[in-house]
Amino acid sequence: MPAFSTSTVRMRTPDGAVSLPVRETVDLAAWSRGAALRRAGTDAGRDGRLVEALAEELRLAAEDARARGPVTALSYVPEPHLGELARVELSVLVADDTHPTMTVELLHRYLAAPTADSYRMPEAEPRTLPAGPAVRVRHAYVQDPGRDGTGTVLETCAYGIVPDTGWGLVLLTSWQQQVYGDALCALTDELARTVAVS
Repeated sequence: MPAFSTSTVRMRTPDGAVSLPVRETVDLAAWSRGAALRRAGTDAGRDGRLVEALAEELRLAAEDARARGPVTALSYVPEPHLGELARVELSVLVADDTHPTMTVELLHRYLAAPTADSYRMPEAEPRTLPAGPAVRVRHAYVQDPGRDGTGTVLETCAYGIVPDTGWGLVLLTSWQQQVYGDALCALTDELARTVAVS
């Protein structure tokens, strides 16, 4: 059994974020409606379409995150009428026979490898966090490219964190609206500093 199984991982939830039920057994339609009502707050009574649209977006976000099985996932919705601005996921990578020891270098290679869909080269830099040594990688991809190679640009800011030689954590924030890139990287930096393992 990997050492991770006996550990508890926590991370602060920022204002404006909705925790997605990635491990709980819930009716996603009912959950998403309740979450949308809470997030819309006083605007919910004025605009029923806002709640409907946000509920559908949160339901799809939860389904999408569940497919990857992260430790935790958040839908960042600072302005409910604009919908989800970014997705934040914290996942675990466990060392295996191929890579028996988790290292920052290994996470660097994993997160900063350019792909055929890379929009620009990844930018990586080492960091030190309360949870352990880390690497921060900012990258952008062309999502679902068509035959001509065009598509939606998906930008990410990720941290590969090594709290233990047997496993690592990947904190990944992703978004499509490029104008918010620097602010969302700053948010990711803040969240990375709140990741705690006990």
